[in-house]
Amino acid sequence: MNGKITRLLFVFLMTAGPILAFEKVGTTAFQFLKVPASARGCAMGEAFSAAADHSDAAFFNPAALTRIRKMDISFDYMDYFLDISHVAVSGAWSVPNLGTFGLHAIATDIGSIRVTSVEALDFYDGVYLGYTGETIEPGSALIGASFARDLTDKFAFGLSAKYAREDLGVRSAGTLLFDGGLTYDTGFMGLQIAAAIRHFGPEVKFYDQVSLPRYDASTDSTYYQRYNGKGYPLPQTFNIGMAAWLISASGHSLIHSRNQTLLLAFDLVQPRDYDQQYNFGLEYGFEGLLFLRAGYKLNYDTEGLSLGFGLAWNRMRIDYAYSDYGAWLDAVHRFTFGFVVN
Repeated sequence: MNGKITRLLFVFLMTAGPILAFEKVGTTAFQFLKVPASARGCAMGEAFSAAADHSDAAFFNPAALTRIRKMDISFDYMDYFLDISHVAVSGAWSVPNLGTFGLHAIATDIGSIRVTSVEALDFYDGVYLGYTGETIEPGSALIGASFARDLTDKFAFGLSAKYAREDLGVRSAGTLLFDGGLTYDTGFMGLQIAAAIRHFGPEVKFYDQVSLPRYDASTDSTYYQRYNGKGYPLPQTFNIGMAAWLISASGHSLIHSRNQTLLLAFDLVQPRDYDQQYNFGLEYGFEGLLFLRAGYKLNYDTEGLSLGFGLAWNRMRIDYAYSDYGAWLDAVHRFTFGFVVN
């Protein structure tokens, strides 16, 4: 078994190698896949690949779904920039002696956008307009299924298969993509180590061929020239994470406490289209009822500090996260409601 685990880890890390070779900013499609779907995870600065333990773990590391012992369901809502709404739902259930199964979905609603064109540019009542009278309604969506299983009492793996589609209003594209993850319980201070690859899949094309008008000055005529569509890679990421219980009721934590917990988490993130990034998170819990969270993200263009809290009672939980996006963008608020089903 140990030999199989070693080979699995080797294949996993070798697969991550090509991801680490990319540092091309702004070259990937399906940017909505980068938007996280968990108020708790966001409040902890997205340092969550080793810390997740509910059904929304499918959005960070599917291997963490093995921590669910019954059935867990989560609903997440985010009021994003420019009146864009982002909704996510996830559910996972454990099947004894088999593993943990999960389903998840994301929908992003951008709303209506008024179409403009050069031909429609004109002054009207002193306002410079370019509206054609048409509107488009771009949006994006994802559905996925996950499976996770314990390999030993310390190792677990998880896989997700997903279908994502993005509609730009005039063109749309869809593709199949995959996530994979591992978790390892060191047994020391409750330290968990994790690794995850997300959004692994083929390049996407919004069109195969297109004909565009060209003007020939020598003949004073217009003709159409055909162009082949360009493929764009997905925003793949490779995460290595750690999470440790500094304070808990467990004998494995640094400090023992009956009614307080303190969780420290860290993720090293290698995106396909950016330099290495670093996520830090902290969660303090009191009596298993009230949770206070904070996080910070390094080497991001706009993101930095995040704060949040959570309430849990009678198998239900409510989480809130506040994320600061700097001086040029509004802060983002996220809410998650979840519950456990017997």
